[in-house]
Amino acid sequence: MSAVATPILLAAGGTGGHVFPAEALAAELLRRGHRVGLVTDTRGKGFGQNLPELPLYRIPSGTPSGRSLPGKIAALFEIARGVFGALNLIGLTQPAAVVGFGGYPALPLLLAARMKRVPVLIHEQNAVLGRVNRLVASRADRIATSFPVTRFLPARIPATVTGNPVRPAILAAADRPYEAPADGISVLVMGGSQGARVLSDIVPAALAALSQDIKRRLKVQQQCRPEDLERVRNAYAQAGIQAETATFFGDVAERLAAAHLVVSRSGASSTAEIAVIGRPSLLVPYAHAMDDHQTANAQALAQAGGAVVIAQDKFTVERAATMFNDLLGDPAELARMASAARSVGRPLATQALADLVERLVAERRKAAGVGSKATSKDHSVKRIAA
Repeated sequence: MSAVATPILLAAGGTGGHVFPAEALAAELLRRGHRVGLVTDTRGKGFGQNLPELPLYRIPSGTPSGRSLPGKIAALFEIARGVFGALNLIGLTQPAAVVGFGGYPALPLLLAARMKRVPVLIHEQNAVLGRVNRLVASRADRIATSFPVTRFLPARIPATVTGNPVRPAILAAADRPYEAPADGISVLVMGGSQGARVLSDIVPAALAALSQDIKRRLKVQQQCRPEDLERVRNAYAQAGIQAETATFFGDVAERLAAAHLVVSRSGASSTAEIAVIGRPSLLVPYAHAMDDHQTANAQALAQAGGAVVIAQDKFTVERAATMFNDLLGDPAELARMASAARSVGRPLATQALADLVERLVAERRKAAGVGSKATSKDHSVKRIAA
């Protein structure tokens, strides 16, 4: 469809799980000739840093969840201030549509858009609708989901499975086929952007408990918190396991593509990237994730046959060692899991999401008598209550 003269505003919180898909959509809409603006609050420092040519608007917001009563009141006051700021922004920019990616920084703009009857689409990265998306979902025009089964979807709002956009480096690495381990076995351990304490506590000891034949073939790469780095490094050295440890890996895509097994949390971005590249994984959902959404994400990959899931309270050295022994000792099973993971990956998620945004804009333009026929198609998703 032809590009719209007024901008499409994308609103997201400041965490990577919200920012990555929002920036991916922004880049795709720009490529298609649309004007785009980014919206967050003062906490979203990383939003837009990869797209410095785009206008970035900051409006007040607050997070009432998990705070004391005075804190909740203060947060609600900030959200109200943000709604007034968002109303002013909408008046100035006259957006063709607003797209929300979750997080409380997105809430004021989404509420203001509904008040001004601006078309609203929300994108949910997880298999459970997040708190902010849940607040506005029943008033949205469209919902885009990353998983075929997503909890808490309202029944009457059209929902489309687009998948969760991933970074360009992941898409480039996805072309590399999985090669079952032969002489060497590469294990990649990721714990989110800052590592995970439980993975540092359990994985080195579990791998150390394996047979000498497996240990001598292991090449481990593990992301750790800074305070865990030295003890993890020493644990691998004492076990005679070749290992590289760091607080951050800047080339995660390449490491994922080279891995024979991935050990990870199950955030939305991690599960999407594992599936798109197609690698077998052992997933340990973060036990305190809101609404236990990481377990739902992990189960979606496990049900396809691409992952093994162990709850954090069951993730002991003995249990992990047994799983490592079973998986690393069965190259054919690892290859089967890799194929299963790839089968549910959605490498065209960004394009599908951009198609959905364009369709929403086209429908509104058509209703106003200036539209063009939309070409994208909806795909129904299953809904479950809780």
